[in-house]
Amino acid sequence: MKFTEQTEQQLERVINKIAQKFPNSEDATIFTDIHLCVSQESGEMLAYDDDEQEITRCVVEQWIDNQDEDFYEQITNELRKKLATMSNTINQMGIVKPFSFVLENDDHESISELYVADDDTIIVGEDLMQNLEEDLDNFINELLKED
Repeated sequence: MKFTEQTEQQLERVINKIAQKFPNSEDATIFTDIHLCVSQESGEMLAYDDDEQEITRCVVEQWIDNQDEDFYEQITNELRKKLATMSNTINQMGIVKPFSFVLENDDHESISELYVADDDTIIVGEDLMQNLEEDLDNFINELLKED
């Protein structure tokens, strides 16, 4: 799915509204992640914090009644691109780092980490914990072989 210009503008407005809710300050004291909950049926995107306090919401007309089986995969890629292009705005937010933007479905189940910001590191891409269990198992097996 190629995002329309209207969808691109809506996403940019949502990210700007989120940034406005967390203005930059030297003594950032807010500890939270930003959760983006998207409904494939209604097209609604809701942004909220760790305490489930709504930050902002919008309806993306292009997403209403979208029946694509890979809907969340498609919007994950596009949201990552948008967040990456707006990294200067995001990095100025008054949230204690590290923090992340997390995509969720309309049942509030986590789909993917979209963007992780730390003091010197920004990660935009695949899930951080992908294949972690397999890597740890391999590491343990290698350690046990050495005995």
